[in-house]
Amino acid sequence: MQPTTALCEQISILLQSKKWMLATAESCTGGLIAAGCTELAGSSIWFERGFVTYSNASKSELLSIPKQLIELNGAVSEAVVRAMAVGALANSNAQVSLSVTGVAGPGGGSADKPVGTVWFGWCIQGNTYVECRQFTGDRTQVRASTAVHSLNRLITFLQA
Repeated sequence: MQPTTALCEQISILLQSKKWMLATAESCTGGLIAAGCTELAGSSIWFERGFVTYSNASKSELLSIPKQLIELNGAVSEAVVRAMAVGALANSNAQVSLSVTGVAGPGGGSADKPVGTVWFGWCIQGNTYVECRQFTGDRTQVRASTAVHSLNRLITFLQA
């Protein structure tokens, strides 16, 4: 069993108990989180939709993020991940969202945002939470760590 599968099973139970649905907005994970959610049979009860917004243009088009916000802060930033989480809710029928944007590598890093830098966002019933983490490893490891962390934190928020 994949680590995300067990986490998604917990999320499924928590969301169904509240009659809530989840939307995801993913950049660096390219749909990995949504894939983990939809791997479970019956996930359409609690998983509403997933946005894979890899390009800056898709973040603007699908999540209603102003292009200027991305240009000013960069795609891997607190402002953008917050806007992604809010945009996922605004453009879906979900009550809960999670968003991720980061530098999975091996290229694309900078002094300010080295490879492994990932911003996370969660929006639950109008409350938005953000966090930045630094992961080590290759591209596959950074993406997997991102998926697991985003789901673990979502469980924490849903249990609160």
